[in-house]
Amino acid sequence: MREAPTLKPVLVTGGNGQLAVSLADVGGARVIKVGRPDFDFDRPETIDAVVARYDPAFVVNAAAWTAVDAAETEVAAASRANQTGPAILASACATQGCGLIHISTDYVFAGDKGTPYVESDPTSPRTVYGATKAAGETAVLAACPQAVILRTAWVYSAHGKNFVKTMIAAGAKNPKLRVVGDQFGNPTSADDLAQAIFAIIARIEETGWQAAYPGVYHATAQGETTWHGLAVATLEQAARHGQTLPEIEAIRTQDWPTPAERPQDSRLDCTKLKQVFGVSLPNWRQSVARTVDRVLGA
Repeated sequence: MREAPTLKPVLVTGGNGQLAVSLADVGGARVIKVGRPDFDFDRPETIDAVVARYDPAFVVNAAAWTAVDAAETEVAAASRANQTGPAILASACATQGCGLIHISTDYVFAGDKGTPYVESDPTSPRTVYGATKAAGETAVLAACPQAVILRTAWVYSAHGKNFVKTMIAAGAKNPKLRVVGDQFGNPTSADDLAQAIFAIIARIEETGWQAAYPGVYHATAQGETTWHGLAVATLEQAARHGQTLPEIEAIRTQDWPTPAERPQDSRLDCTKLKQVFGVSLPNWRQSVARTVDRVLGA
């Protein structure tokens, strides 16, 4: 019996970040995670070296500067991580002949459209973080002909630092919480996003690269809510594990000022992802419940 060909690895940047960990869980032995100091956007020479060393079928770039408020003053560092570094990585992928799946964000939009954004809407960032991510998208597409960009939003998981875990911890300690209730988006599980990424890889490997594949896609959970709605769903699930449900007050954006302006309504339309790759993510409520169960040991 002829043995099945061994698939080349999937190289995942971002070290032990939320998405990198989820991708390793989903992809198993095929995934090679890399991060600092071996792979570092602040050390450009490491980028080409790592891609050449592992000769992957795909690179998933889950590395980024995600400290939204800090980026307002650390502009050069955010630009290296979100624009310059990804451009070098995209060029390395083009040289190596491998595909690149680059993770981007809803923050490339201002949040003032009033309806969910589609991929053809012009970017309109209002923060340094959003501007550097938008510039990174342009640079990646220019450098790599086999690049898929996935814009996602409000990512959380059972590991790492994120809003869902913060709410569980805060709800266990405080009888009352105040959470912004006038910003709208699509909370997305890192586990679901990882599953979607491997479904995209499977489709590309099944069909070969098609002319329709490269470009920008939106990849978030189905459904929408506010930060307040996400907090309520999280803590109601935590209450099923015996945690006391606190009072959760909805407040306005201006009642919780931050250095960087958050998009008021950054909902993303994910129709294109379904049409081109046949991929859609689950409803956010189901995934939040599963994540809380994992955090609290169900």
